[in-house]
Amino acid sequence: MNGMKIFSGNSNLPLARSICSYFDLPLGQAKVSTFSDGEIQLEIQENVRGVDVFVVQSTCTPGNQHMMELLIMIDAFKRASAERITAVMPYYGYARQDRKVAPRAPISAKLIADLLTTAGADRVLTIDLHAGQIQGFFNIPVDNLFAAPVFVSYFKEKYRGGDLVIVSPDAGGVERARSYAKLIGASLAIIDKRRLRPNEAEIMNIIGDIEGKNALIVDDMVDTAGTLTNAASALSARGAKSVAACCTHAVFSGKAVERISSSCLEEMIITDTIPLSDEGRKLDKIKVLSIAELFAEAIERINNNDSVSSLFHI
Repeated sequence: MNGMKIFSGNSNLPLARSICSYFDLPLGQAKVSTFSDGEIQLEIQENVRGVDVFVVQSTCTPGNQHMMELLIMIDAFKRASAERITAVMPYYGYARQDRKVAPRAPISAKLIADLLTTAGADRVLTIDLHAGQIQGFFNIPVDNLFAAPVFVSYFKEKYRGGDLVIVSPDAGGVERARSYAKLIGASLAIIDKRRLRPNEAEIMNIIGDIEGKNALIVDDMVDTAGTLTNAASALSARGAKSVAACCTHAVFSGKAVERISSSCLEEMIITDTIPLSDEGRKLDKIKVLSIAELFAEAIERINNNDSVSSLFHI
């Protein structure tokens, strides 16, 4: 490798170590701790002058803490004369706040982009941004990877010869679901959710033929899992033979794991962009696919100034 080193904050050390093992490199020596008042303290314990530095940090729970860790690490590497600093963010926090949805509301995803750039990041590497236009919030290069190759490989093997239908949980995810359906060779269905009056349950209309088929709900992230499990129930009630779901970012806040456990979902397939909780690891329904190799290949291409987009010629 061309003078490359990989470092990590505290948010996703297992993923960072998996990426390093791909290159047979040790994880960079950096100690992130806190003072008694909660301020973050950082010690870079090796020379990074003239080095191509990659900082792996998901801004997952606690998001503000992990974001500050990332910003402080970037600033430290900049002041230590690293040649290039790439913020590797498997999960880009605040991505859902990408536009004004009410008067006097912030666009927090843009604020995060400004903070990363100001701290000294030269490039950002992430995966399955909640909104693709977030790339335009930056004035530095942004590589937005897709988890599709990892999921598609798994589904082609699992549903070989099966009657599979890819389901978008809402109108906003139709493009993603259509892409998966095309790659796998499956049919497509869409869930149309409507709430007629406040405090009334949502009415879910299913567009497409799902009766007697294996339904697979595809989404970019799952937070509380309320919408997901309701969608699974609706599909099952409409005659789906089985219902499974997948998402890149398993936020799983609140009672998400409990809801998935008690739902009709046969399997919940996720990636390791966000570490799974102890409760989640105990649930057999949840299967984790690693995106470490995908990130490693992208990092290698960035380091060698090769094409990253060619990774997705599936």
